[in-house]
Amino acid sequence: MARIAWVNLPNGKHVEIALTYIYWVWRPLSNTILEKLKIEKTRKIETLEEKELDLIRDELKTRLIEWDLRRFVSSNIKRLQEINCYRGQRHSKKLPVRWQRTRTNARTRKWKALAVAWKKK
Repeated sequence: MARIAWVNLPNGKHVEIALTYIYWVWRPLSNTILEKLKIEKTRKIETLEEKELDLIRDELKTRLIEWDLRRFVSSNIKRLQEINCYRGQRHSKKLPVRWQRTRTNARTRKWKALAVAWKKK
């Protein structure tokens, strides 16, 4: 099992898909990394050599991913809450931030879904 950026990548997956297990690495980014390093997308993770894994690690170090990005996002949210701006207040109240409708939507953001009690069994 390969470990890149503190994430265990699953063995049975193709390299293109396995890289998407890393936070903020999606298919287009994984494709560009693999094209740059000239690694086939259809190879399985367990067939990669350590040298190839090191090349992928070095390429991902140049980008803001995983814990660094999570820390950056949470510090931005904290800053908004400290200056008490509109977006910070919405984050504090756990409401939608970007002007979404809340009268009928935003159930997942406002509260957890409740089981329907009157449903027939």
